[in-house]
Amino acid sequence: MRTVIRAGIFYDGTLAEPKRDVVITFAEGKIESITAASEGGAYDRAAACVVPGLVNAHVHLEASGEAASQDAWSKATPNDRVIAAVANARKSVRAGVTTVRDLGCSGGVAQSVAAAVNRGAIPGPRISTAGAVICMTGGHGWFIGRQVDSPWEARKAVREQLLAGATCVKFIATGGVLTQGAVPGNAQLTPDELSAGIDEAHRHGLRAAAHAIGTLGIKNALRGGIDSVEHGHMLDDEAIELFKASGSYLVPTLTAPTCMLEHVAEGLQPAWAVAKAQTVAEEMRVNIARAYRAGVKIAGGSDAGTPYNLHENYAYEIELMQTLLGMTPREALHAATGVAGELIGLGTGILSPGMPADLLLLDDDFAKDIRILAKPLAVYKAGTLVD
Repeated sequence: MRTVIRAGIFYDGTLAEPKRDVVITFAEGKIESITAASEGGAYDRAAACVVPGLVNAHVHLEASGEAASQDAWSKATPNDRVIAAVANARKSVRAGVTTVRDLGCSGGVAQSVAAAVNRGAIPGPRISTAGAVICMTGGHGWFIGRQVDSPWEARKAVREQLLAGATCVKFIATGGVLTQGAVPGNAQLTPDELSAGIDEAHRHGLRAAAHAIGTLGIKNALRGGIDSVEHGHMLDDEAIELFKASGSYLVPTLTAPTCMLEHVAEGLQPAWAVAKAQTVAEEMRVNIARAYRAGVKIAGGSDAGTPYNLHENYAYEIELMQTLLGMTPREALHAATGVAGELIGLGTGILSPGMPADLLLLDDDFAKDIRILAKPLAVYKAGTLVD
């Protein structure tokens, strides 16, 4: 079935100037053409603004924004986690997020949800999944992790995730905010462990991400050949140069500490987690903005599922890229579509002939108010209107 959409203003997910008064035609899930509108032309729908479907490069589908996430995880059954992941996949796609990368789950939950979405059994975005995170024994995220203590164990852990259906891999290079006792600034996996694991991932065609907040761990991951650094909040000038030399992506997850600190007054979060979030947020505001100004490639990813950070609120991450980093609306959209799509590697994030027909219809030009992205009039994924 062929669908024709008329757009008052059209953004393709790149940094190109938007086009005005165009017609987007798609069929069989792919865009056929993007042409200038003509008087008297027939179309199925019209919108003031059309943009690509959003791409969230960092989510945890089995988590739903619980205030005390480690405690909530320990109390949830495997079935609870599957149900949550299915619900969050649906919420994501209905909110205009048509592609995600799940960077850490238990028991293969994300792989199962991805397979169900692919065969049309449940609604959801395209999903690239890392499976279990690869961490040191007792390291950050150990409760959804494969714990390793040598380079060869790191290689075996990668092979296990590949066997379990992972399409990317995540390593834990430093401590983190949401694991009790883990110090965000401290390096965890050693350089040798990281290098071996990253090499193993690349040998099998898998892209590798590293949770890295502390300075040394960020640089260990970059020197090891990592494809993306997640968080990166304590980066320094040397790290910026390593980013630029390697071409690695930075996924700053601005929403994660921001949402935690916005809800401190409710008193439901562990004091130890709030204290770490406060420290990380202070570093984030200064250092990520510096990285952006220096030309580091920034891809959109929100760490959805962390406290108060809901899967359907990815548009808030894009808003924070404007307000905290100083990006223009078009740059922020580009980070959350074209750049994030390029990082994940599922062929989404850009609207051009031959690409998937993933698009959002908006009631005004989002460049006037970036928050418009949070309320799409309609969402198309692979040319099909999302219910």
